[in-house]
Amino acid sequence: MTPTTASTTTKTEPLGAVRERVLASLREDIIGGRLAPGDRLVERELAERFGVSRVPVREAIRALVAEGFVLFESARRTVVRRLTPTDVRELFELREALEVYAAGLAASRVTPQALAELRALLEQAARATKEGDAEAITDINTRFHDRIRALAGNSLLISVMEPVDGRLRWLTRQNEEWPQLLGEHRELYDAIASGDPDRARAHALEHVRANYRSTVRHLFGDDAV
Repeated sequence: MTPTTASTTTKTEPLGAVRERVLASLREDIIGGRLAPGDRLVERELAERFGVSRVPVREAIRALVAEGFVLFESARRTVVRRLTPTDVRELFELREALEVYAAGLAASRVTPQALAELRALLEQAARATKEGDAEAITDINTRFHDRIRALAGNSLLISVMEPVDGRLRWLTRQNEEWPQLLGEHRELYDAIASGDPDRARAHALEHVRANYRSTVRHLFGDDAV
């Protein structure tokens, strides 16, 4: 797939804004698979692609290293990171702890408006699943879980998840068992709609663990599960 290209920067665009634009575009290219594990990121080529100097590109690459998307193989070679079984396990352990907690809070604070928003997302997910639109499925999945966290009403929970949200989206993109994912989300919705925190936590736990198994199968094969 061809990486997306941002529009050429203007002379008046602040350096920080250029950096964020380049960073966001590269991050989405990695999550969407347009930049694959092992692909090299070359400052000069990226600066030409985005129509910017090498400074914001260098800063964007450093940010991607900090976020866990890329790594420095040497002083002159930067590549998209290859996820290891340990990377996947650690991310899902964190997701399990926080998303199960969020689901319980969401069930205890559920509102008709929130349920309507979640239902609308499930309808969008059903259409995207039928069409096999991986990018849309990833985006809707992210918004579905974001809405549950917002419903939980715990700002600290949201801030803790922010640094790893991108990598979790990256993992979600690896899972192509989309009908199963949709079914799990429908069950999680029903559990939250019931207003029963214990039921919501139980379904959230099973959802995260099933997603972990699916992701591991896709990345490392059946024997790794």
